Amino acid sequence: MNISPEFDFSNPPQLAQKVSDNLDIAMKRLSDLVAIPSIAWEAFDRTQVHKSAEKVKELALEVGFESAEILTATYGQDAKEGMPAVVAHKPAKPGYPTVLLYAHHDVQPVGDENEWETKPFEATQVGDRLFGRGAADDKAGVVAHLTAFETVKEAMGADFNAGVTLFIEGEEEAGSPSFASFLETYSDKLQSDVIVVADSTNWQKGVPALTTSLRGVASGEISVRVADHDVHSGMFGGPLLDAHTVMVRALASLHDSKGKVAVEGLVRGSEPEVEYTEENFRTDSGILNSMRLAGEGSLSSRLWTQPAISIIGMNIADVDRASNTIASRSTAKISVRLAPGSNPQEAHQALEKHFKNLDLWGAEISYSADDSGLPFSTDTSSTGAQLALRSFETAWGVTPVSTGLGGSIPFIADLKEVFPTAEILITGIEDPDTRAHSANESLYVPDFEKAIVAEALMLSALSRNS
Repeated sequence: MNISPEFDFSNPPQLAQKVSDNLDIAMKRLSDLVAIPSIAWEAFDRTQVHKSAEKVKELALEVGFESAEILTATYGQDAKEGMPAVVAHKPAKPGYPTVLLYAHHDVQPVGDENEWETKPFEATQVGDRLFGRGAADDKAGVVAHLTAFETVKEAMGADFNAGVTLFIEGEEEAGSPSFASFLETYSDKLQSDVIVVADSTNWQKGVPALTTSLRGVASGEISVRVADHDVHSGMFGGPLLDAHTVMVRALASLHDSKGKVAVEGLVRGSEPEVEYTEENFRTDSGILNSMRLAGEGSLSSRLWTQPAISIIGMNIADVDRASNTIASRSTAKISVRLAPGSNPQEAHQALEKHFKNLDLWGAEISYSADDSGLPFSTDTSSTGAQLALRSFETAWGVTPVSTGLGGSIPFIADLKEVFPTAEILITGIEDPDTRAHSANESLYVPDFEKAIVAEALMLSALSRNS
């Protein structure tokens, strides 16, 4: 990146004041976006995703981007068309870097509306929190980008030298199926020196975080076969164990008696620099008071730098439809979170070997790989990371945290592959009380305002250094 590591943060109160003055406008824009049920899943009305893209394009032009367009890409053997993304541009002046601002305008389904205390698609502020589906994940990220850009444009005028590309995806919550194809198709429109991904979480309310590591993911299916066909449990039960019982034993082999992952060959990373206290974990997760925590090592390492395995599906009959039948076959799906430094293909091989070596009454047990996603890590000494951390400290007035994230953002690997020299900065709009993907999702408004200030500081600093 062709910029000096000595950043000029002169006159930050002016930027902070401008953000404060424009916060009501930002909240109105966010409320307008929340009102659009832009769920990109095939089972929902996806015309709403197109409506959301049109609104984002309108807002991009409104805040001063020189151009904005709605783009799609095809993917798969049958060339399916992906959901609409918005790409907007403000070119860089010669010698100055270009920043790509990423967020997504699609949202998760609302689930059971009876669990919501407010209307999911009607932004409702209660105290310091704005409730609504997408109020945080990730329409707050969209509006943070727009408002930071608008703030710097108003404050710096002709001295806004950095280039800015806005990239607002429309299918992240549906797994970003066309993302890799989109990057390949439009790489010339997305070239950048720094990529800011506003789709993560802060350490806690009032304490910002730069997400410096993400676990990867490897998911797959386990199949168990014990007989040629299903049989009556009264006639053959006893000598013949049903496939589901064998499956339970197979799945139990994934963890030892302390709850630590027991699959040989899965990478374990180093201890993180910060600790996640048990008190905070219990509060944030909602775990029962009677439940002991699984695994070994610090909680932050168990969350960020150790592998974790969850059973996410099993094809057993519903209780209300159960019959006295010995099942001859059973299938389950697992999701494995991989530590930074892991290779998903090697993880799949380790899982395949693990199940192949099990001897459970001679049952046929096999593993087949499904999805894969690479882990991610950031060098916090890099120019971009230092810029972000200093911006956070200036905006919040407290020392920011470099934190890991137990989840995965698979498209980060696609960004790294297509733009290998760009620095990727994963910033937070959410907080531990956000409840993203759950009922009563909400945004902590004071941190939303500070996140906009921090991003404005970054854009301003990049416009002063070349």
